[in-house]
Amino acid sequence: MSADGIRLHARVYARPGEAGDAPPILCMPGLARNARDFEALAPHLAKTRRTIVVEFRGRGESAYAKDPMTYVPPIYVEDVSLLLDELQIGRFATIGTSLGGLVSILMAASMPGRLVGAVLNDVGPELEAKGLERIRDYIGAGGSQPTWVHAARALAQLNSTVYPDYGLHDWLRLTKRTHRLTPEGRIVTDYDKQIAAPLRLPAPEQPVDLWPAYRAFGDIPVLVLRGALSDILARRAAAKMARMLPRARVVEVPGVGHAPTMDEPAAVAAVDAWLADLPAS
Repeated sequence: MSADGIRLHARVYARPGEAGDAPPILCMPGLARNARDFEALAPHLAKTRRTIVVEFRGRGESAYAKDPMTYVPPIYVEDVSLLLDELQIGRFATIGTSLGGLVSILMAASMPGRLVGAVLNDVGPELEAKGLERIRDYIGAGGSQPTWVHAARALAQLNSTVYPDYGLHDWLRLTKRTHRLTPEGRIVTDYDKQIAAPLRLPAPEQPVDLWPAYRAFGDIPVLVLRGALSDILARRAAAKMARMLPRARVVEVPGVGHAPTMDEPAAVAAVDAWLADLPAS
């Protein structure tokens, strides 16, 4: 339960016996995503560490907020902090896609000493305006579809440049991660359309500088995954992220844009190498 009374949902994958007191991994999805974003990766992670997958307010099985202006990163940080307290988790690692990665950056700044590692999936302190505008154009829009195939084709039309090599099977898999079946038998996106409300506000004259928050990761292992076709995280920004921290590493995932699903072999291999660098206790 959040501080303002919103029922929140998370999936907890039990810690393997040999993990001992190893800090768990907290997985956080993207803006319009939910816990199913990690349906393949989370069981893989749970082979070695307890894994918790968050669903932000307004997504998946978490309740929708009465005030749409609470769909903002500082509130997500507050919600996740309460979850960590409830689960009595002190130190932890994070894997965050897009919005989830921004939340991770803010947590590094607001929870000094608690993060032991982080994966930032196609996101960083500096984001490309063109990509952000693309996201603003489609978030909160769209109606319903009569079948999963219709929904998959609609999603493919919207995201063909993000996953140019996808076939129908791939689009169906992604659609079932991001959509749900209504009681009326229609297929709709699995989030509150009002999550777009804060994105429609005028941009501030002085954008928030997230580089100081990013530096708060310090010397923990940080993996920056970048979709090779990304219009959100520029290659130069990712390179700057690698230079700024002593244990930051950038891995490009070929053939995809924003954001890698982390099912890709290059992404899984990079995450496995990052896992090996995490502290055992």
